[in-house]
Formats: sequence, C-alpha cells, structure tokens
Amino acid sequence: MAVTPDELGDAWRDSKLHLPLRVTLNDQLFGKPNAGEDMTFSFAQLVAHAAKTRELGAGSIVGSGTVSNKQGNLHGSSIANGGVGYCCLAEVRMYETIEHGAPKTPFLRFGDSVRIEMLDVTGASIFGAIDHEVAHYHGRKE
Repeated sequence: MAVTPDELGDAWRDSKLHLPLRVTLNDQLFGKPNAGEDMTFSFAQLVAHAAKTRELGAGSIVGSGTVSNKQGNLHGSSIANGGVGYCCLAEVRMYETIEHGAPKTPFLRFGDSVRIEMLDVTGASIFGAIDHEVAHYHGRKE
C-alpha cells in the first residue's frame, strides 16, 4: 500500500511520521513507540543520502530502521514496566543483556505470532498490517 504525506495530516512533520508503531507478540502488546519521536534521520535525509549512490525510481522503498523511543535516561522500557515497549527482539535482548547480564526475551519460535501495524488518529490502519505466524517451511507446492 502506498500513502502520500498529505494523507497523513498533522502526523507528518519534519519528514517524519509521528504515530506509534504497534507490535504484538502472541496477541500481547510488545511495543508502541512513536515512529517520529527519536528518529535520527528524516525520510528526506534518508532519500537524499541513498540517491547519492544509486538511482531511485518509482516504487523504491526506503526504510528508516528500528523504531524505538528513549524513556528518561533509558533507551526504552517494556510495556510491563510502564514504557512504550519495543519493535525489535534483538534490541530488547541487548537491553536485557546490559541490565541483567543475559537476555531474558526469547527469539521467535514455531507457533509464535507477530503483528505490526500503524493506526491513524481515528484507529484506521494506514499501511495495512504485517500479521505472521512462525511456521515450519514444508517446501514449494507445485
């Protein structure tokens, strides 16, 4: 799905999208950080930098990296601890390693489900959802 900045209204500021990215893991809220709040480089900066080394045409996709918010002097905090949570398992595992000496959150396992979605101020999905269950690969069906 493609969305133009004018369709995002006040949520599009400074070439950043200022809305929470909601991530659920096994139907439990894992994260809801604001995508624009702690974004280091704007999309305008990312596109300009990418265009220095390659042609960008219609349909090019430019990603901004992991969505994460600082909380106080911390680099994020879990939903259970009153924070906005995370959007990346590797990130939360790194913070757990710093805080506890080892990660506590496991990587995804077969049967786990993940949903990633951004909603507008009315609750409508902006880009559609990534809704996935981790499953064994059984080969191609011809």
